[in-house]
Amino acid sequence: MPADPLDSVDPRDLGARLREARTAGGWTQDQAAEAIGVARTTMVAVEKGERRIKPDELVELARLYGRKLSSLLRAGAPVEDFSVQLRGALPPETPVDADLVPHINDLERLCDDYAELERLCGAPLQRRNPPMYPTEGVDPEQAAEDVASAERNRLGLGDAPVLNLRSVLEKDVGLRIFYLKLPSQVAGMFAFTEEHGGVLAINRNHPAERRRQSMAHEYGHFLTDRFRSEIIFLNRYERRPKSERFAEAFGRAFLMPAPSLRRRFHELVRQRSKAPTAGDLCHLAHFFFVSFEGMTRRLEELSLIPTGTWERLRQQGFRVQEAQRLLGLQEQPVDDELLPPRYRYLAVEAWQRGDLSEGQLASFLRVDRLTARRTVRELGLDREEGGPDGGVPFDLSTPLAARGAS
Repeated sequence: MPADPLDSVDPRDLGARLREARTAGGWTQDQAAEAIGVARTTMVAVEKGERRIKPDELVELARLYGRKLSSLLRAGAPVEDFSVQLRGALPPETPVDADLVPHINDLERLCDDYAELERLCGAPLQRRNPPMYPTEGVDPEQAAEDVASAERNRLGLGDAPVLNLRSVLEKDVGLRIFYLKLPSQVAGMFAFTEEHGGVLAINRNHPAERRRQSMAHEYGHFLTDRFRSEIIFLNRYERRPKSERFAEAFGRAFLMPAPSLRRRFHELVRQRSKAPTAGDLCHLAHFFFVSFEGMTRRLEELSLIPTGTWERLRQQGFRVQEAQRLLGLQEQPVDDELLPPRYRYLAVEAWQRGDLSEGQLASFLRVDRLTARRTVRELGLDREEGGPDGGVPFDLSTPLAARGAS
């Protein structure tokens, strides 16, 4: 007779997951209790782990909360108050049932799945979090320049453009970055938990340059106040608080470091022997992989071009995309995948090791089975067909050399 899966789950962990799923879905304990035909006091006891839930009750709650049984029955406790943190970051006038709430829940589940894949593969993400930088009593813009320079030095970036920003922040810092299709007025979301560290959701619908600016902006918050969750609304502030002034200035300074930008700008001026043109600014924006507006405002900030240049060009009807086409500037390689590369590799590795079925692999990857198979082939980890060239499949979990080999 098969064992009851509830017997292998700590009731306190299961209760915590049920409480998290309930609050994420906006249900009260009274409503949850009514759904399974028990008193509210019983529901309280279930969530505290003091009363074991019955299988039929668990099935009904999973249906009510829109969760899979497998996600509720995972080992370990859930991220504590993850959804609550991000809801707390919503502006006071935003209703609880705002369009953003389902995206907050999606982000929480992605983090939960990431942790599960790391557990299955025995590969926790290495965190290299620096101590938080103090900025109190310092001009926000000047503090941003100093912190951006210090972080570039810490990460060994020098003053060169950071074209693969998402990869750098995950591999060298330990942030988890997902691209979600968020409402247009939302640039991204940020939260920090002890279990997962820093987590970012960036709006997948925004242009690549906007996504990079949002990432750098949130990284600035992470470096100075990582325990404060945030949802980034575009044009949210009429009067920007110091923390926002710092984050915006940090993003510009980190993506466009003053020393290298000045050097390249003066090289252009010397080559032309005259004032820079809008075409020169297009070349600079392309080189640093930032928007034309972002580059123009940064040059104004450094007093390299007259203040108001961007507004004047905008009013004159300057068309950035047309200028880029005329200049022959090709688009930079764009990473717009929902999931970080490391997450996808771990999912395929777990499948290859037999820890996930094909259906579970597709669920973790948020795709159908056909697309999941294609992902396996693209990563060269197909255990049945071999790599993309038909050769022997390579197990990423196998050491390159036997221990003690010369």
